This record gives sequence, structure tokens and C-alpha cells, in this order.
Amino acid sequence: MTEVGRAGDGPTLPAAGGEAAFAVTGAGEGPEATEATEAVVARTRAIMAAHWQPEGYTVPNTVVYPHQWLWDSCFHAIVWAHLGEPERAVAELRNVFAHQADDGFVPHMTYWRAPDLHASFWGRRTTSSITQPPMYGHAIAALHRLGVTVDRELLAAARAGLGFLATARADGAGRTVIVHPWESGCDDSPRWDAWCPGGWDPVRWKAVKGELVSAVRVDPVTRSSIGSDRFAVGSAMFSALTAFNARELATVPGAGPVPVAVPGPPPDDATTDVVAPGGGPAGGPTGGPPDRPSPPVRTAEALLGVLTVDPAAGLGGPGEHAGPLGEIDPDAVFAALRDPSAFGGACGPAQVHRAEPAFDAAAYWRGPAWPQLTYLFWVAARRLGRDADGAWLRDALVRGAATSGFAEYWHPDTGVGLGAVPQSWAGLAAVVATT
Repeated sequence: MTEVGRAGDGPTLPAAGGEAAFAVTGAGEGPEATEATEAVVARTRAIMAAHWQPEGYTVPNTVVYPHQWLWDSCFHAIVWAHLGEPERAVAELRNVFAHQADDGFVPHMTYWRAPDLHASFWGRRTTSSITQPPMYGHAIAALHRLGVTVDRELLAAARAGLGFLATARADGAGRTVIVHPWESGCDDSPRWDAWCPGGWDPVRWKAVKGELVSAVRVDPVTRSSIGSDRFAVGSAMFSALTAFNARELATVPGAGPVPVAVPGPPPDDATTDVVAPGGGPAGGPTGGPPDRPSPPVRTAEALLGVLTVDPAAGLGGPGEHAGPLGEIDPDAVFAALRDPSAFGGACGPAQVHRAEPAFDAAAYWRGPAWPQLTYLFWVAARRLGRDADGAWLRDALVRGAATSGFAEYWHPDTGVGLGAVPQSWAGLAAVVATT
């Protein structure tokens, strides 16, 4: 999420039956599990209905996040479809592309009811000047698998969005370049600490992120963001999600050829971020953050390359799990996600490895569990036929959402809610509980 537009703590809806109603059994079967699933679905439906806007989109939270965000809306569309509301699912996605540029660029924020809000900050009215992970490819494929009809106009918009990333943002080596930390969706991830002079500090970092918006370069005709003089990173996480969404969109009949970045020699480690020339932190070499190993810190989002592993690779040995970003070992990824000394938590994987100095289980993008990340790893587990891992992720996501009051994010061990409460994308718990 992004600090721009935050206005304070959101309202907390009354729990549907209390935390006990959401108890999850290990096997996911039986009367108690059925009752828990029904409670999760009812709670999700209430939150989504309260957050739905007549313009045709869902706000993440009515007070803290009263606008539309790109990847949030993609997850919202999936939730709406699973709730049996296909019209709202399609409307949500259609509004993601409502202000798409002619070259395919999709802004990450839309200020539907306050077009002049933050206009001076972004240098434009109505929308932001940066983008977010293109989860619309997966969302459209998810809707299609549920029997929801997606028209050609929406398919073309998604194809154009991915096409923009495959051309204007390609680094020539198969990576997709992000031009601001907000584009990753992981705003305060320790992976960006080297760009904070004097070491990471939340107040100083907030100011730096504002400065980085000013450093974004835009196309003189379309005004789409195409580069940055201070932050340009071939993000492992963003690249993986771009490749995954392109593959997902390609499975939908009528989507046509989906543009993808031309792969080049992959880095030694598929979790590595590659800093573009001129896009490194002030005072550091252009090839990476100063005085830090690569990757600079172990984070869960950097493991999302597991989504790009071909399911046909099965459980083969080394060399059979290469994704577009390089070698990925699903066994190692899921082992780390479940290991309590690494990322594992009762309420979902911690976003930062517990052995990292930056780990803080309660700090924004410094260690809590995030529902959308847990969901994406659940998707990866299902794609690869890893039933036990999928069940563990499902139960952790439902437990975390219920215990936290369906929060924006939560403590990975205790489930204490953090950030905005309730947050719409926590409704992904209903998706995993009913699939």
C-alpha cells in the first residue's frame, strides 16, 4: 500500500461470531471446518459490501485507504467472484483500466471522488504517476476458471498493460524495472534500505519516498512513467509477478498473444534484485546497493518466482525448475516459508526472514504476515500439486484474517491485527477457505 491517502485508523466491524467461530481444523474437514468456512465467507461478504463504491470498485478501507489501488482491486475482483458476485468482479477490473494510457501504462491509484487530491504531488490529476504489480492477468484467469465472462475489451486492456511492462520497463535480461519502491507494493521492505541515507528510519524514509516520486521520468507524449534518475531496480518480485500474470492471461481464450520480456542470462540467484545503471542509491555503485551483499536481505516477496515454475517440472531434481528468472527450488521455498526459524508463522509467512537484523514482526513491511503474499504462495502450492503446503498456507491465512479482525496485515505468530482494520484484501481468506 502507499502512505499517500492514509488518513488514520479505519473502523473495525463487529466480528461475526467471535474468533472461536473461525477455528480452523488441521484437515480442513468436518462440521467445525464447515462452520468456520461459513463464518469466514459471511465476514468477508460484510466487509466487501461495506467497502463497495457506487462507481464500481472496492476501497481497501473506508478511512485509511478511501481510493482505488491497482493490485488491491485485482484481489478484490477474485474475492467478489468467489462470493458469487461476477458483475462486481468485472466492474472492479474494468475500473482498474479506466485511466490506462495509450501505451498500456496502468496507474496504481485512482482518485475517483477527489481528482485534485495530491495532484501536485503526482504531477497530474485523478491518478498517480506510477504503477503496481500487474495482478490483473491472474485475476482475469481466476474469473475465467470460475465461469465468469470477461469481454475482449478487458482482455485487450490487460494485454496492453503487460505489453507496456514488457517493453518500456524491460531491462534486456528478462527483468521488469520498477521506478519507485511503491511500485513493488512492498513500500518499506528492507530491500530498499540502501536508498535511505544514514540507514533506514521510518520518518526519513517517508521523506525519501516523496523525493523519489520527483525523480521518476515520464514519456513526453503519454506521460507514463518509464524510468528514474534515482531508483531503477529489476525487482525479483515484480518480475516474477509480471511473468506469472502474462502466463495466466495467456490461458484465457481470446486473450491473444501476451507480450513478455525477452529473457536474457539470468542472475545466479532468482531472488536477486538487479539495479539498473544510474538507478542505484546516492553514493553507491550502479550495480547494487553500497556495501551490501546481493540480495541485500531475505524477504518472502523475493520468493514469488516459485509462481513461474512450470508445473510439468513436477518434483524433479536440479535443473528442472528453471523459471524465466533463473533456477528456483520449490522444495527450498516452501520449506523456508513453513520453517519457524525462517519465515514460518502460525498466521502466515513473515515477510522478512527472522534471522535478518531488519526483522520486526509488527512493523510495516518489515516482518508481518500479509494476506496477499500468503494467498500467492497458496496459488503456487496448488499449481505445483503441493497439497500439504497449500493446506498449511490456507489454514494460516484463515487463522490470521480471523484473529486480526481481517486486518491489512498482522503479526505472523499471534495474528494481532496491524494497519487498517478491516482491509478488503483480507477477504482472500474466503477464497482459500472455499476452494
